Amino acid sequence: MSKVFKDRYLASRLPKSSRRCLVLLTGARQTGKTTLARALWPELPYFNLDAIETRENLLQIHTLNWGKQVGDSILDEAQKLPLVFEKVKYAYDADQIDFTALTGSSQILLIQKIRESLAGRVFIYELFPLMLGEILGQGRGRPLLGKLLANPGSIDKTLSEEPSILLADAEAGVKEAFQYMLQWGGMPALLELSEKERLEWLKSYRQTYLERDLGDLVRFNDLMPFNKLQKLAALRTGEILSFSSLARDSGISPATSRNYLRYLEISYQAFLLQPYYRNLTSSVRKAPKLYWTDIGIWRALTGMFTSVPGPLFETYVVSEVLKWIRTSGANFEPYYYRTRSGMEVDLLLVQGEDIIGIEIKNRDHVVRADTKALRRISEAVGKKWIAGLVVTNGGAIRELEHSIWQVPAERLFS
Repeated sequence: MSKVFKDRYLASRLPKSSRRCLVLLTGARQTGKTTLARALWPELPYFNLDAIETRENLLQIHTLNWGKQVGDSILDEAQKLPLVFEKVKYAYDADQIDFTALTGSSQILLIQKIRESLAGRVFIYELFPLMLGEILGQGRGRPLLGKLLANPGSIDKTLSEEPSILLADAEAGVKEAFQYMLQWGGMPALLELSEKERLEWLKSYRQTYLERDLGDLVRFNDLMPFNKLQKLAALRTGEILSFSSLARDSGISPATSRNYLRYLEISYQAFLLQPYYRNLTSSVRKAPKLYWTDIGIWRALTGMFTSVPGPLFETYVVSEVLKWIRTSGANFEPYYYRTRSGMEVDLLLVQGEDIIGIEIKNRDHVVRADTKALRRISEAVGKKWIAGLVVTNGGAIRELEHSIWQVPAERLFS
């Protein structure tokens, strides 16, 4: 597994600096935003606003002279200097600049400043931790998931043309990268480190996140309650969320627990998967499910570095699907579906009237009972149903029954 720089799936969507536009590249800390920006736009001057000296120098530049003295550029950690948004806006509207790339990890501050200053002028892109296909190398093209979502009407045809298993050499490389993802997650910096160094890096990341990202978001008098909730939330990954239960266990109010979870979301540490809003079979659950974004960060929070329990495997699959949708710009909305009687489909991907169902099983063998929920949903939605996937931890690609396929996770994401 080699270093990953500009060979990110997102790179193909980012505009070239010759295009007249403003770009915001955001995402969690250490996902490679700066590296990607400098690799894609090497001809542009680069300013790191994390450095107080850089901020002071840019503050001294008069707004009227921004285009002449700064010009088209990369402004890293732009939220550190709120006035920069007004200067960029003026220079862009006055045709003094044609292109500026703004990067930063504090989503709430960036979005707030964009709404105030750059609304209607800026294209927003999110960079997530590495996906399996990126670790393997983008020379492979888009992952199988990307092919399926790009042409959902041909899912049966696409999967029938895939080899059921890979040849030994190809399979070995995919399995190695897949096992790496389940163990260490997708933070780019870990690729070149030893196992001992990875452990230290992940532990340090947690503290860096608490001190820097949360310092940008809100000034806590005491980080201990948030620190406790963060760990308890990690232990609930893959579960339907009860705000009151999480608040009680964390020793805080339900309102505070909701705020803290929002901080986890806007700093890209976790996300909430909403329930599908229509009753397809019977009364449905209406609370969201909680998932962690990166497996490595999850392991650092929980201290569980040895096994892959079912909720963690589900977390990996769901997060990888969501990362692909948001990275590629695929026009699908993800949901889960669960009735009060206990019938559940882990993922429903909805595009207009079209629905794809995904069940996730942490094993390589599928039995008929594993497809029951998918069958019931397909019957309920009728012509809206496109296909069903049972994503497994190993095994082969095979059709289980009409338009319901077993697909190993390592194949779906590579």
